[in-house]
Parts: sequence; structure tokens; C-alpha cells
Amino acid sequence: MRENAKVRGYVLVLPGGKPESVDEYQPWRLAGLRTALVTRALRAKLAPGYVVEQLDYRYRGWNAPDLPAVRDGEAALRSARNRFGPVPVVLVGHSMGGRVAAHLAEGPEGGSVIGVVALAPWWPNDEGRLMPAGKKLQVLHGTADRWTDPVASRRQTEHAAARGVQAEWRAFDGAGHFMLNRPWRWHRLTAEFVDAMLGVT
Repeated sequence: MRENAKVRGYVLVLPGGKPESVDEYQPWRLAGLRTALVTRALRAKLAPGYVVEQLDYRYRGWNAPDLPAVRDGEAALRSARNRFGPVPVVLVGHSMGGRVAAHLAEGPEGGSVIGVVALAPWWPNDEGRLMPAGKKLQVLHGTADRWTDPVASRRQTEHAAARGVQAEWRAFDGAGHFMLNRPWRWHRLTAEFVDAMLGVT
């Protein structure tokens, strides 16, 4: 049974993490707090009827080859579908969360995903190639990022656009990885991107 039949769309926010760690994920750590501000901005921007939730992973790490963060994201999407029905879904991911989002968009639970907003995404294995044609992709990356590669994310975004993804890469001049340079701008642009993807007025 649906939790709320009036829900018109769903946004899943995906925090960053580490390449390898089996430490328990704690939402009060900096990775969770950074995206909590994004989550709050989304809730303030979107019209009633759009649910925004932030994922708490089991572990802090990406942890290949098992990819528990992706499995956690799949479980969250299944839960949303069970509660709200087949509503459109937008994924918002920072750093490792951008990598999780790309895998979810092309995975078995990605059918309702209409778009991804990737903030300084960690795409070391050309994860931009995973975005299916027809979906929307917005990438925002600081030009001074020393943790993830803005040049690589731009190249991957351009390749996605050439394959039929509605993709756009935007530079955040002088910004680093942690969304500390004019953080309000990261939050506002993310909310505007999601708002446009969902067609909310």
C-alpha cells in the first residue's frame, strides 16, 4: 500500500564517503553534514508533494567489488517505489555519492530515475558512461578540486551528451571539493537543477 498517494516525485540525496572503509556510516560526520545542507535546500525549494530523503549508508566506503553503498541506494529506491508508487526520481550525489548515483541510474532500480545531479563527482572508472540516453545529467564541479578531477568529469559529461544524455557540466570557478566556497551557491544551483528536472514551478 502506498504511504502517500499525493506524492508526485522523489529525490534521493547521496553523501560522499571513502574508497575503502567498513566503519559504520554516521550522518553527523562531515560528509553527511555537507549533504544535509543540500537536502535542506531541496526541501525548501520544491513544491509540496515532492519527497526529499538523504541516504544513510551502512558503511563509509565504496568497497569494491561488493559496492554496499550502491546496494543501500537500490534498497532506498525500492522502498520509495513501495511507498509512493512509480513516481519520477532524481538522484543528487556529492563525491562518492555521484558515483553511487551513476550506478543506480543504469541499474535494476533505475527505471524511475529521470535525472542525476552530480556535485564534484568521484568517477575514477569513467562512471559518466553509465548514464543511460534520455536521462538528464547536471554536473557541478569546482575548478580547484584536488580530491576529484573536474577535467575528467567534464570530459565524461560531454561524452554522455554525445550519447543522447541531456547532460550539462558547469564550472564553479576557484571552488574546491567540499562545497565550502560560497556554499549557498552549491545549494541553490542544486535545488534549481532538481526543480527543473521535475518540472516543478
